[in-house]
Amino acid sequence: MRNRGGGSEEESNDGGKDMKVLLAGATGTLGVPLVRALIAGGNDVIGLSRTPGKRDMLRALGAEPLVADVMDREALLKALDGLEADAVIHQMTALKKIPTRHRDMAATDALREVGTANLLAAARLLGARRFVTQSFFMGYGYGDWGERVLTEDDPFAPPGRGAFERHLAAMRSTERQAFTAEGIDGIALRYGSLYGSGGGSEQMIEMLRRRRLPVPRGGGGITSFIYVEDAAAATVAVLERGRSGEAYNVGDNEPVSWGEFFRVVAKAFGAPQPREVPRWIFRFMPYARAMLMGDHRISNAKAKRELLWTPSAPTYREGISRLVQALGGACIGP
Repeated sequence: MRNRGGGSEEESNDGGKDMKVLLAGATGTLGVPLVRALIAGGNDVIGLSRTPGKRDMLRALGAEPLVADVMDREALLKALDGLEADAVIHQMTALKKIPTRHRDMAATDALREVGTANLLAAARLLGARRFVTQSFFMGYGYGDWGERVLTEDDPFAPPGRGAFERHLAAMRSTERQAFTAEGIDGIALRYGSLYGSGGGSEQMIEMLRRRRLPVPRGGGGITSFIYVEDAAAATVAVLERGRSGEAYNVGDNEPVSWGEFFRVVAKAFGAPQPREVPRWIFRFMPYARAMLMGDHRISNAKAKRELLWTPSAPTYREGISRLVQALGGACIGP
């Protein structure tokens, strides 16, 4: 930590608090609740965005705004010249909608490869000693794991088939770059499927209302969800307690099928129940098929044990109730 109080470094290190953090993707799905959580924890935040119009939003959140394109290394480092930070957090994606095709992931793949490299260069310029990168539970493989509960000891980003290898290579790259960065403590967070206010759920609810979010007959595969504020809390916890070179799964306590999740969301917001379509239809949408039909259960035991983190919405039911409170909707029945 930077010593701002005149004492020794050990004296100023209060469990990772009172840090100055550069947050890339500060206005995104997870960025906004993360800014709030970091500031509430006593940290200063430099909120990085490539959109000049987001300055006022960042100031309103309590962050120091900085505008730069992470994909342009020279411009990024120029914008950061003269600044210092204790940590850098990579929370950038380029997802404007729910991804259903391989090409929907192209820009996010680039951010995980080139963007990570440029942010690590930024971390060195800033004098940051800690780097946290965003990863994703689908990095365990775009397949069907059945009843198996995936832990951080399972192989991550194994070679993939066809177009899936591009996405796996990007997740493999961001983690390896973080873990092997010389002089920097690199950590990865493998988030489950994010939902919550501002977390893309508004789009999901609107699609359900229009019956434009079908699910495979039988409910589809099992997945691990995480409420956005719980994901933000885990990210703050990893800054304070995460071990260098380690990855942490961040999901809630109860994986659930996509069909059941959408059914409960639809009921909560007074939307029609999602249409079930024959499973064979998803053969023509390989990315959506991998997401919606494979079973992916991740264990959050390591994050609980090492980060002293527990999701405040332990299951999707509590999370959807909170979403109703945040956005308004019909009452959730038993």
